[in-house]
Amino acid sequence: MNEAIDVKTENARQLAAALRQAEFEALDTPFDGLPAPGETIEVASGVHWLRMPLPAALDHINLWLIEDGEGWAIVDSGFALDDTKALWRQLFKGVMAGRPVTRVIVTHFHPDHVGAAGWLCGERGARLWISRTEWLMHKMLMFDDEGENSAFQAEFYRANGLADADADTMLARGNGYRTVSSEAPHDFHRLAEGDLVEIGGNEWRIMVSTGHAPEHVSLYCEALGVLIAGDQILPRISPNVTLAGSQPEANPLLDFLASIERFRSLPEDTLVLPSHVVPYRGLHTRIDQLARHHRERLDEILTALVRPMTAAEIVPVLFGSGRAFDIYQKGFAMGEALAHLAYLEKQGKLTRETGADGLVRYAPPGTTQD
Repeated sequence: MNEAIDVKTENARQLAAALRQAEFEALDTPFDGLPAPGETIEVASGVHWLRMPLPAALDHINLWLIEDGEGWAIVDSGFALDDTKALWRQLFKGVMAGRPVTRVIVTHFHPDHVGAAGWLCGERGARLWISRTEWLMHKMLMFDDEGENSAFQAEFYRANGLADADADTMLARGNGYRTVSSEAPHDFHRLAEGDLVEIGGNEWRIMVSTGHAPEHVSLYCEALGVLIAGDQILPRISPNVTLAGSQPEANPLLDFLASIERFRSLPEDTLVLPSHVVPYRGLHTRIDQLARHHRERLDEILTALVRPMTAAEIVPVLFGSGRAFDIYQKGFAMGEALAHLAYLEKQGKLTRETGADGLVRYAPPGTTQD
């Protein structure tokens, strides 16, 4: 029986991988190869693509240099780790030719984006440009000496069915955010929806999104036909959408789906510069793919819920029963499952109830949760 389940799971995994590859191939990826460490590829006039390593399953982040008069504007930073700093110093002397950094722009507070920003600002005497909520989120996490936010989230996941051993591991980890981030400056230039920012003689419009992060910034330049999209519209992979324990009644998946629809106003042939994988064209196609992906995951949850289930029991429905996760990926998977369950609950398709054992379970309306 177990062998049959394993075969079914593996077949489903292979089918999902094939579908993701087919969707990716439907996009136009105009650049051959990847930027070498410490080097860049010019993807539009004055806009340069570079990559920094990440010590995770997602092993890289794409960053962007924009020629800005006599200097350079930097968009996103990578982790504040020694190898990242060494690559930045290589860029300062090489590609950037010792020219000044005019500003460090950050799309959102996640540490692969803001982690080295404070260090870059200090190293190059540059100003930080970021939305207010993302700056506040970063500051809150940097000031969390005892890792209270991480501990609270771990207990939230435990109440939603995460195994005690995994929750205990999250608790013991403490504030991992601080280990890969430098503290951002105490003053910053605020970016807000609709702002027009002049960089290198071109006008870039600020577009703010929610769902993946609370006030995520993307930058669109009509003259160049370029969208620096951050994590909002990634090719091949779907941005993580997490329900946080601090806002258990929120609906982040609804926010995310509404946010990506706003990008449909941009031309289909816009060159999208995402934070992961590779640049691409086919913006509307990718929006359709992401929306369909989440609709399918929601339908899978409704099909699976033949009895009251915790979010932890829904994780294999979304990601496959045979998939191995490290502790970080387990956190992402729990957050993603909870975001989908919250979306369905807000639609009235599920009810949520805490049982006598203290665990939160979801079920179709009218289902007895005893």
